[in-house]
Formats: sequence, C-alpha cells, structure tokens
Amino acid sequence: MKLYALSDLHVRYEHNRKALESLAPHPEDWLIVAGDVGETLEHMDFAWRTLTARFQKVIWVPGNHELWTLTREQPALRGEARYQQVVEHCRSYGVLTPEDPYPRWPGEGPHRVLVPMFLLYDYSFRPDHVAEQDAIAWAMEHHILCTDEAVLHPDPYPSRSAWCAARVEQTLARLERELPADCSTILINHFPLRYEHVRLPRIPRFSIWCGTKKTEDWHVRFRAEIVVSGHLHMPATLWRDGVRFEEASLGYPQQWSWRGDISRCLREVLPGPKSQAL
Repeated sequence: MKLYALSDLHVRYEHNRKALESLAPHPEDWLIVAGDVGETLEHMDFAWRTLTARFQKVIWVPGNHELWTLTREQPALRGEARYQQVVEHCRSYGVLTPEDPYPRWPGEGPHRVLVPMFLLYDYSFRPDHVAEQDAIAWAMEHHILCTDEAVLHPDPYPSRSAWCAARVEQTLARLERELPADCSTILINHFPLRYEHVRLPRIPRFSIWCGTKKTEDWHVRFRAEIVVSGHLHMPATLWRDGVRFEEASLGYPQQWSWRGDISRCLREVLPGPKSQAL
C-alpha cells in the first residue's frame, strides 16, 4: 500500500484531462491532491470521477484556483461560502477535506496522521525591507500580479491576509486539540509552509502569493515526517530538519508534458526514501 501525491492538475486543459484519464488504477493506494484541480465544480466533477475510480482514498486541500469566483458559474459564491461549497462537493464523492477528521495512515510503518490544511497566504513571503502595504506594488515593479487579486474574494473577511490569519488560528487550535501524542504527521497544504522553499527563478516576486511565515516552524512543532505542497509548478524533494518536503505539482501542459507520462509525475510520499540523500 502506497501514498501518492499530485497537485495543480489544472484540468481545464484537455492535455491534462487526457493524462489524468490515462492513469493506471491504484486500487490499494491513497492519493493526496494538493490543490488547484480547476476553477469550476465541473472541473472537479471530472477529477473526482476519474481519481476516486483509480485510488482507494483521495484527500484534497484547496488551492487558490478552486476559490475563484467566476460569473459563468452560478451561484457565484465568494470567499468562505465558495470554500464551503467546494468542501461539500468533494464530500459528495467521498473525498476527504481539511474540514473532516484527520485520517490515520493504515499502511505499514509507525502510526501517522494525515493533516490536510487550508491556510491561504498573507503576502509575508517577501524580503524584510519590503513593508506589507507595499508588497503588491513591489511585485508589480516586475510586472507581476496574481489573478487572485481580481477573482479570489475573502468575504466575510476584510482581506486575504485576514482570512489567512483566521485559517491559521483555527488550524492551530485544531492541531493542538486533536493530534494524538503518539503519532508523527504528514502535513498537507497547497501553499509551501516555508519561504525558503519558494524557488521561482523567472518570477521571484510572485512569492507574496505563496504562503505565510506563520507556518515556518510547523514541520517541527507538529512532528512532521513529511510535508506535501504544490502551487509552485516546480516538483522537488527537499529536506529541512530531517523532514522531507514534497512539492507535488503537475502544472500546465508545457511544464510537464516533456516527461511523457503523468505516472512519472506522481510523488511517492509513503514509503518514499528512507532518509535524506547525501
């Protein structure tokens, strides 16, 4: 029994949809989908029909794209209402969400708890000399502006940063209340937990839309064995403090199709490598 991860499916692209349909069945295995399945419930219908037929269990966390409010989709819900709509949609397919009980990994090895989270971002992934109120202007100096600024609404919170702060506070309380003391964890979030892992050589100032510094120590604080994320479209295995960090993105067709087969893009989370490569 294995645990795999994949994120940033972006199934609005036909190439990605066909690739997803080509995945071989993994009837004994679990799959983490770390966000950015698509922008509409129709996109998620396709993904969940496809993936729940191939994997024993699917676990999802939201990316920014699932939270977009698009006028072509009615009702055009915003912010928290949109998130809750998507959560219920996932549950209708038996897909686990950040609002469900944390599952224990039933495979071989020590006791582990899988922790899907929704934390968002607060523009804090920026250099120290850039003030928070100047972060977007700083990014725009390099002609970078995330689409979220137009279509990801924070309602009922006054800002995306405020929504992020609320999600961090809620998640912290739940982790402290519900995590068993005898288990290590696999932390799952769409956005990277650490600023140092945001490696975007072509668009470095996009970092402000990539996470929050409030989670920098969570891999140690909550006994993580592995941290799974996406969003960057730059799949990689990184290590910090003996913890393995898996960036599990598929991405847009031009970013991954050179690999030839989507099966090569699946990240093996468990059992995975036993220790950090030297």
